[in-house]
Amino acid sequence: MSLSSLELKVHPPLVAIITALIMWGISLVTPVYPVSDAIRISAAMAVALIGGGVSLAGIISFRRMKTTINPVKPERASSLVVAGVYKITRNPMYVGILLVLVAWALFLSSHWALPGSLLFVLYINRFQIAPEERALDTLFGSEYAAYKSRVRRWI
Repeated sequence: MSLSSLELKVHPPLVAIITALIMWGISLVTPVYPVSDAIRISAAMAVALIGGGVSLAGIISFRRMKTTINPVKPERASSLVVAGVYKITRNPMYVGILLVLVAWALFLSSHWALPGSLLFVLYINRFQIAPEERALDTLFGSEYAAYKSRVRRWI
């Protein structure tokens, strides 16, 4: 089995859930950072709400343009979404998930769990975003190339 066989196979929310479970497991066997519950929970909720908002903004933008949000079928995209939150990041739904994972690490109060967020980024870059970008290059050509040149992949 080659690594390319993993491309577009696992839905990103499932990748996030698996990552969150790994982070939780790590937090159970490593030291936690001593911080008050009020600060820990407040910070985690704030970051998670921002992440949820960023993801939701991406979904709403896709719905407005009547294009697919199915991450495993990027070739079904009917339009290139470049407005709203897509002026800031090409992948707001993934940025939002990343922020929720960072919030999870804050909630767990675990420095050792935080690298799970980085693993999510590495996996999504390789197995989700790269094939999505190839599909969008094919579908939208120079329009997509111009968009990529002015908007960053993450933030």
